[in-house]
Parts: sequence; C-alpha cells; structure tokens
Amino acid sequence: EVSTDDPETAFCTLANREELNPEEDSIHHCLYQFTRNETLTETNKLLCDVCTQRHCGPKNNIKSEKKYVYTNAKKQMLVSRAPPILTLHLKRFQQAGFNLQKVNRHIKFPEVIDLAPFCTAKCKNVAEGNTKVLYSLYGVVEHSGTMRSGHYTAYVKMRAMNNHLSDLVLRGQSQALETEPVKGQWFHISDTHVQPVSVSKVLSSQAYLLFYERLL
Repeated sequence: EVSTDDPETAFCTLANREELNPEEDSIHHCLYQFTRNETLTETNKLLCDVCTQRHCGPKNNIKSEKKYVYTNAKKQMLVSRAPPILTLHLKRFQQAGFNLQKVNRHIKFPEVIDLAPFCTAKCKNVAEGNTKVLYSLYGVVEHSGTMRSGHYTAYVKMRAMNNHLSDLVLRGQSQALETEPVKGQWFHISDTHVQPVSVSKVLSSQAYLLFYERLL
C-alpha cells in the first residue's frame, strides 16, 4: 500500500519497538531487523511522481523529456493486518563464495509471541486501544541435512478447537481474550513415526517454519 499519512505517525507501531532490545539469534531479532526503518539515498533514491510533475509539468511530457526526479526517502515494512495464522519462514541459507551454504544455528522462538511492535499503529483486525497482538505456537517444521539433501520433520500441538480463531477466520472478528499458550500435547512427526514430546524439546529445535495462531 502507498501511505500518505502524516510523516510523524507513518512509522509508528502499536507497541514501542525501541524497548524490545531483542536478543541475538532470536525470532524477535529477526522480526526487528526485517521491519527496521531504512533510509533510501544516493543510488537507492525513490522516484517521486509529485516532484517529477512539478519539474516537468503534465504527465504526457514526462516520458518524452525523461527528466525524472529522485528524492531521499524512508522505507519501513510493517504488518498492516494481523492474520489469524502467523507463518514465519526463516532464511536458513547464505552465500558462501559462489555457493549457497545452510545456516544451522539455533534461532530462539517463544511459545507466545507479541506482534504489536512490528504492526503499524493503524493495524487492521486490532481493536482500538490494544497494544498487544498475541500468538500461540502450534506447529514447527524442522530440516536436517544440507542444501543438497536432507529430511523434513514436524512438531505439532494437539489441542482443543479454538472457537475464537474460527470466528476470526470466517468472519474477520475476534473476541479472544486468552493471553496464555493454548493447552495441548506436542508430538514429533517423522514420516510414519509419531511420538509425544515436551515443549522444551520443541523450543530447542532448529526451526525452518513456525506456525502461530492468534490469541488476542
């Protein structure tokens, strides 16, 4: 979306992100970096249609004269609509010379995550006055192996049906007031093998995909 909000409020979030101080190698740090405020200057300047029209006159003369005007700008990616299901995909590869190399280090992630510091202040699907957008973990996909070969396994929480989540998915409305993780039993699934595991085992996995459901 192209935002024409007041510059003073355009980059505001539901909760103060500057108080986060996220820990390195954590999902909070990943989200903080992904949604950080960037300044576009020099070769990254933004093509400004308004400035170009002021300089060149009517639009029909712009292409012929090719006098485009670029200006310094700020860019920030924030969540504009809080989804019922939050899916986080971790980039587990990096460039190593001419090759791609898998990133194996553990990234910490919580059972309950607050998305508010990464949401725009006018975030849709969030009641006015709310400063929290909570999600509960219910699924993890883990990859073992290398970039060339490997094996995918999953951790899934078996829990009771979330009626509030159903209302949010079907009607776009949320009356949920839960602030604690959804209760249930975790299972590790590898091909045809399924076994119960503890939540500590889940949180120590090398997550590749994380699945959270909306609480608040």
